[in-house]
Amino acid sequence: MATEDANTLGRYLRARRELVTPAAAGVPDLGNRRVPGLRREEVAFLAGVSSDYYVRLEQGRDRHPSEQVLHGIARALQLDGDATRYLLRLAEPQSPRRRRARRPEKAAEGIRTLIGTWPLTPAYVHGRYMDVLAANGLAVALSPFNAPGHNGILAAFLQPEMRELHPDWEDMTARIVPYLRSVAGAEVDDPRLVEIVGELSLRSERFRALWARQDVKHKTSGTSRFDHPLVGPLELHYEKLLVPGTGGQTLVTYHARPGSESEDGLRLLAGMAAPEQAVPEQAVPEHAVPEHAAPEHTAPEHTAPEQAAPEHTAPRTAGRVMRGHRRGDVTDG
Repeated sequence: MATEDANTLGRYLRARRELVTPAAAGVPDLGNRRVPGLRREEVAFLAGVSSDYYVRLEQGRDRHPSEQVLHGIARALQLDGDATRYLLRLAEPQSPRRRRARRPEKAAEGIRTLIGTWPLTPAYVHGRYMDVLAANGLAVALSPFNAPGHNGILAAFLQPEMRELHPDWEDMTARIVPYLRSVAGAEVDDPRLVEIVGELSLRSERFRALWARQDVKHKTSGTSRFDHPLVGPLELHYEKLLVPGTGGQTLVTYHARPGSESEDGLRLLAGMAAPEQAVPEQAVPEHAVPEHAAPEHTAPEHTAPEQAAPEHTAPRTAGRVMRGHRRGDVTDG
């Protein structure tokens, strides 16, 4: 892994170069192209550097170009703001340091208490590489993979139930991979990241294809649509808020538009989840539980307990009516 990762800058440049078509870059296509995307000399011309220098960058013989050169290359490769910042981080000199064992991630008591007081707001906290550390009951009722002990990106690619919950699963996974790369930055040798990428690369062809694109996008807000088995379609707005001083922990919240059918559905789901609101925290050890191994503390499915009061029957029926009334596309941020 160390050898492969020694030229992260060069591999990123090549991957992005192959995604830019001559037409998009305004370069005449004279045919007889043996490579996808732009040629190295075309990128060099557009970036205002010599072909020989650009070749050295891709081959890893020069790994610390100036910021001016990098911005020129970013324009040539049509990188957006997130991708440009990622490129700059890859080119920063990495001081040799001995990597210390990462401490188990743990959500702060105050954050866990806070989200536990939000009865109508699904909320959970994940670590730097999307290990779920804490969640309130409504978040788990929305998706069992929001429960502590799961990993968001492993679940997205490896759990078949995620395809049923997210009808636009392909679009959702196309967004989650660039998000992971954005939070990982240049630390491609982090043990937890290596573990996650290694497992997904072995078990998911789609992940391999998306990871190879080297897309970077730090999307922190948007709309998610769920096809929930109990309350039907839900369109929820999400926000991802960085928790200061935690090394990358993120608070994820969902809310529905006031007065919408999704708000009604969320209230129904909250009523069903009320007996299960307390969700235990989970510290993620250095080697977290693999997503395919079902943790003992995984929250139960969304069905109500056998001893639930009779009034739960009405929300279940209403949920099925809502499900038949309309269906929506799903996006997951």
